[in-house]
Amino acid sequence: MPAFTYTARTAAGELRTATVEAATAQDVVAQLRRQRMTVVKVDENAKPKKMKGGIKMRDIVIFTRQFSTMINAGLPLVQALDILAKQTENKVLAATTRDIVFDVESGHTVADALAKHPKAFSELYVNMVAAGEAGGILDTILMRLATFMEKNDALVRKVKGAMIYPAVIMSVAAIAICVLLIFVIPVFESMFAGVGMALPMPTRVVIAASDFLRGFWWALGAGIAGGVFLLKRYYATSGGKLTIDKMLLRFPVLGDVLRKSAVSRFTRTLGTLISSGVSILDGLEITAKTAGNRVIQDAIMQSRASIAGGDTIAAPLQKSAVFPPMVISMIAVGEQTGGLDEMLSKIADFYDEEVDAAVSGLLSLLEPVMIVFLGVIVGGMVVAMYLPIFDMINAVQ
Repeated sequence: MPAFTYTARTAAGELRTATVEAATAQDVVAQLRRQRMTVVKVDENAKPKKMKGGIKMRDIVIFTRQFSTMINAGLPLVQALDILAKQTENKVLAATTRDIVFDVESGHTVADALAKHPKAFSELYVNMVAAGEAGGILDTILMRLATFMEKNDALVRKVKGAMIYPAVIMSVAAIAICVLLIFVIPVFESMFAGVGMALPMPTRVVIAASDFLRGFWWALGAGIAGGVFLLKRYYATSGGKLTIDKMLLRFPVLGDVLRKSAVSRFTRTLGTLISSGVSILDGLEITAKTAGNRVIQDAIMQSRASIAGGDTIAAPLQKSAVFPPMVISMIAVGEQTGGLDEMLSKIADFYDEEVDAAVSGLLSLLEPVMIVFLGVIVGGMVVAMYLPIFDMINAVQ
């Protein structure tokens, strides 16, 4: 859709300039007139302006909290959004907010205006805002949203942070091994070739690995790149994603971290949606899309189908064998007592602490494993190179 830059005067006499997207210039004029603004000029941009950078979760959280505070203080929607557009430091979010202001002034609801920007505002965000507008509690919903996003972002950072340490160690180890094979091992190889003695099997294996890396490094690089590409293509398929996600959940320790983080995300998301007035069916559908694991997603969608057929949430979740028995029992109690949203929030708080413990356990296990791995590989290479030297010393004696 083409972009237009307009200049118009408000009823108060203030001159306003902004860029909006519309089908034609006449549509822009019509929208401005509906807002009781006097059009000065409307120009079509030659090319839509693409803002560099993105919108971080922290920017959205601050935007949401400030929006909630202003609505709670009694400011009109348009004025609150206009203030946010002017004071936000993220240029992409500021441009997005100006578009939202224009849509709201044109008669759209805030939720409809947000839905036009899926890269900034998720489906969960839009649905909760819609429920807040319908119930007249938009400020409360926005504050819940900000709290939810902060906790969810903290959970994601915990899991990602647990992967950084082993990834850095393994990267350094790979570089060290490559340096040994490319620069150090050839020196020993030349020395042994001058002696002309028979080499032990470990030494021959290490020299062969060095020769292969120096002669066919391009094939090794191409093989790794091709493997990563094929794995991504396979993971993009429905069956591939299900297979890989099942394998991840079965990994020792790591699978426990992923399972607990998925349970925490599911319960917190669904609890927040239900307490905000979103229907249980819509809430389950939105939650399934944010599960992050195909196995969890399928279990949630089966639960949604069960509710649509008049059954409970707990029964299909139990059949999936993904959720722990405690979670199933607490959800069942929440359904029976009518306090499902509160029960889900309690489960989420509990599993946030469980994720912390699981991440600590994963790191404590990885440290000795990596030390042993590096010791075996690097130490084995060093020993393999010194075996012929020991043989030469024995021969001299």
